[in-house]
Amino acid sequence: MISVKAPGKLYIAGEYAVVEAGFPAIIVALNQFVTVTIEESKNFGTIESEQYKETSVNWRRAGDELVFDNRDNPFHYLLSAIRLTESYARACGRELKFYHLSVNSQLDSKDGKKFGLGSSAAVTVGTVKALCKFYQLPITKDTLFKLAAIAHLDVQGNGSLGDIAASVYGGWIAYHSFDHQWLTSKRDDLPLIDLLALDWPGLSVELLTPPADLRLLIGWTGSPASTSHLVDKVTWAKSMDQLEYRTFLQSSRDCLNRMIQGFRDGAIDIIQRELRLNRKLLQHLSAFSHVPIETVALNSLCAIAEDHGGAAKTSGAGGGDCGIVLIDRHEAVDTLLQDWETQGITTLPLSVHNVMDLV
Repeated sequence: MISVKAPGKLYIAGEYAVVEAGFPAIIVALNQFVTVTIEESKNFGTIESEQYKETSVNWRRAGDELVFDNRDNPFHYLLSAIRLTESYARACGRELKFYHLSVNSQLDSKDGKKFGLGSSAAVTVGTVKALCKFYQLPITKDTLFKLAAIAHLDVQGNGSLGDIAASVYGGWIAYHSFDHQWLTSKRDDLPLIDLLALDWPGLSVELLTPPADLRLLIGWTGSPASTSHLVDKVTWAKSMDQLEYRTFLQSSRDCLNRMIQGFRDGAIDIIQRELRLNRKLLQHLSAFSHVPIETVALNSLCAIAEDHGGAAKTSGAGGGDCGIVLIDRHEAVDTLLQDWETQGITTLPLSVHNVMDLV
């Protein structure tokens, strides 16, 4: 049996701008995981998840194609990852097999609510990673990212794929997205193996080392949000007010470049200053796009953190889910966390996960 893990993530800064090719964001991988296991089988395969125990998918093959007995299932990202990785396996000369595949996620609450930790991305990465190991395929972190990014994009249709990058590379990363239109055109022209070997325009992943005294706090509002729907709304808004949107993009890029340099220099004050500025930029984006990024609960989360010496903002697309705080380790946080609890905000006791290898 093969078993692999893929971590969840949280955006620190650069949201929305990062969906455009070459624009930066800072993302962190967390020590909550999706675990994918694969065991070879005969004649038919199964797909199951601890989170969807009532829904198990049986499948067979028609040639190299997977044929499912139950097409009404919650496994769209997983199935996309299977199809793409098996295309890679065939291109590498592997004979396709049957197997039982199981997924168990720590990235949702016990009652099924999403924390906003990138569960779909981690499922995609974990599935690609497990199948590459199962079929003994040549794989690097760059190849894993590209396979998972294509599979995820095939389902979601938008987004930066920064959550995929965090799950693949781990730790703190500065991420610049690739040109989606370029990828679409090249997929029509090139074999998959050739596409994976190319440099993707705009794509960049830099591992960051945080200052030793920098502490990350995560608060969950209990209200889930749909990243793809919020990104769709901002995409529509940018076509209506291109000047405002271009100004937002440039301001976000400048802010993130200074923040990334703050990580390189180990300067907590610069990191906190730019995090606060990024929050203001997102508030302005929300105002002219009419997309509800910072909810009342997230505003309260940030206000409490700022009152206790932290720099705070929404994480990811906003509209619910999590907020993050960057604070000096020498600052006492007990009262901050108590005030969060009073406002119905749950502290997620998570830490940063560094991906050391592909196991």
